[in-house]
Amino acid sequence: MSLLFLQHYWCFIVALLGALLVFLLFVQGANSMAGSLGQTEGGRRLVYNSTGRKWELTFTTLVTFGGAFFASYPLFYSTSFGGAYWLWMLILFTFVLQAVSYEFQNKIGNLVGPRIFQFFLTLNGILGPLLLGGAVATFFEGSNFFVEKNNLVDGTSLTPVISRWANASHGLDALLCPWVLVLGFAVVFLARVLGALYVMNNIDDEGIRTRGRGRLLGAAVPFVVLFVTYLVHILLKDGYAYDDEGVIFMEPNKYLHNFIEMWYLSVILLIGVVLVLYGIIRTILSKNYFGGIWPAGIGTVLTVLALLLCTAWNHTAYYPSTADLQSSLTMANSSSSEFTLRTMFYVSLLVPFVLAYIAYAWRALDRKKITREEIEKGAHVY
Repeated sequence: MSLLFLQHYWCFIVALLGALLVFLLFVQGANSMAGSLGQTEGGRRLVYNSTGRKWELTFTTLVTFGGAFFASYPLFYSTSFGGAYWLWMLILFTFVLQAVSYEFQNKIGNLVGPRIFQFFLTLNGILGPLLLGGAVATFFEGSNFFVEKNNLVDGTSLTPVISRWANASHGLDALLCPWVLVLGFAVVFLARVLGALYVMNNIDDEGIRTRGRGRLLGAAVPFVVLFVTYLVHILLKDGYAYDDEGVIFMEPNKYLHNFIEMWYLSVILLIGVVLVLYGIIRTILSKNYFGGIWPAGIGTVLTVLALLLCTAWNHTAYYPSTADLQSSLTMANSSSSEFTLRTMFYVSLLVPFVLAYIAYAWRALDRKKITREEIEKGAHVY
C-alpha cells in the first residue's frame, strides 16, 4: 500500500461518509414539512416519532465525517473547521437544537409548550441542509483562506498558526456566492424529497401518505431544476488542478475532464441520478408504492459520492483557496503521514461490521410501521 493509494482510499472513505450524511438528511427534510404532512397535533407527533428513531444516525454520521477528515486530512480540518468556524458552529448549533427539541417538546414541565421546540426542529430542517450543502459547494467554488506551513519552522511563535481565514466572516462569506446558495437549496429540497419518501414508507397513515405525494412533487421539481443547474455549472466552469510538482493552476472545464477521464465516476453519477428519479416518479404515479426511499436513498449516496470524488481525484484541489491559489488543499499536501493512514486503514476494516449492525438495527426498528395507536400507547414517544 503506497502513500498515494492510502490517500485515495481515505478520500473515498470520507466522501462515502459525506454521501451517507446527505442521505440521512431525510430526518431534517421530514421535520421541515411536519406541519403540512401531519396537519393535526397527532399527525405531527407521528412524523416526529418517525424521524426521532433515526436522528441519532444523522448526528453520529456528521461527527464521524468530521473525525475521519481530521484523522486523514488534518490540514483541511484545521483550515475549514478552525477557520470557517462560524459556518460549522451554526451547523452544530442547529443539530444541538434538534436533539434538545426531540427530548423536551412533550416533557412534563415544559413551560414554553411543544410548538417552540417544533419550531426548532423546523429550523434545523431548513438551516441544517442549507448550510451543509453550502459547505459542500465550497469544494467547487473555493473559500477565503491562507495556508502558511513555514510558520511551523520559522521559530517565531510557540503556537504557530498554519492556516487562517482571509476575512472576519470566518466562513459565512461563502453564503454570499450565488452558486453556493444554489447547491445549498438543492440539498434542502433533496432532504424534503427524501423526508417525504421516508415518512410515506415508515408511517401507516393514509392521510399522511396522501399529503406526502403532494409534498414530494412540490419538493422534487425545484430540486431537479436546482441540481441540474448546478451540475451544468460545474461541468462548464474552470477548476482547480495541480501538477506533479504540487503547483496549483486553473484548468478550463476541469470537472468535465474529470468525469470523462474517470468514466467510472460518470457511470456512478448516472446510476445515482436514475435511481433518485425512479424513486420519485414511481412513488408519485403509483398509489400503492411506498418504497421509494430505497432507490432514491441509494441513488443519493451514489450521486454525492461521485461528485465529492470528482473534487479530489485526478490531480484536483478539493478545497481551493480564492485568496491564494497556492494555498489550495490537495490530497498530496494536506494528508496525514503514511504511517497514520496505514494504521487507520487496518482499523477501517471494522467498518463493515458497524454498518451491518446499523442495518440490522434499522430493520428491527422499521419492521412494524408507526401508527397512531402506537403513539397513544407507547412507553417512549417524542
